[in-house]
Amino acid sequence: MQAFLISTGVVALGEMGDKTQLLALLLAARFKRPWPIMAGILVATLANHAAAGWLGAGIAAWLGPQLLRWVIGLSFIAMAAWMLVPDEADEAPGGTGRFGVFGTTVVAFFLAEMGDKTQIATVALAARYASLAAVVAGTTLGMMIANVPAVLLGDRVAKKVPMRLVHAIAAAIFGVLGVATLLGVGGTP
Repeated sequence: MQAFLISTGVVALGEMGDKTQLLALLLAARFKRPWPIMAGILVATLANHAAAGWLGAGIAAWLGPQLLRWVIGLSFIAMAAWMLVPDEADEAPGGTGRFGVFGTTVVAFFLAEMGDKTQIATVALAARYASLAAVVAGTTLGMMIANVPAVLLGDRVAKKVPMRLVHAIAAAIFGVLGVATLLGVGGTP
């Protein structure tokens, strides 16, 4: 029970203001369908955190902290640039592309969690506690505690704020995260 409770608390707190919380807000604003988004977050987090428990430490050790920092930093900057590219879904509210809302959310969240502090926390917690299931369940619940309110708020934000502005703000945040990561600011790997 201790592994579950500590994992839940650490991730719920660590996720506040994180890029995946921003992603939850953006997905909700874009698609305006909270239930498939929340289900997608759940599935992506379970898959990502289970993989983190088994593989994360090995991958981080293989890449090394310097290469990992560059990969993550450049990925953030690429995401910032991508956020500025308008797409058809922005012009037609509710457009989901070929994966649908659920599939888009699963893929986006899974990828956004790669190298994220909550994924790294999951690796560390899995190394600390014998019960991988308790750690993965706890970190997943922590993600849901942090991101469900963002999903529910996102639809309200979408009705009042133009998507172009939301994308510009998101791009700025991802750009700052990328530069900070490359500079080693904030304890990023």
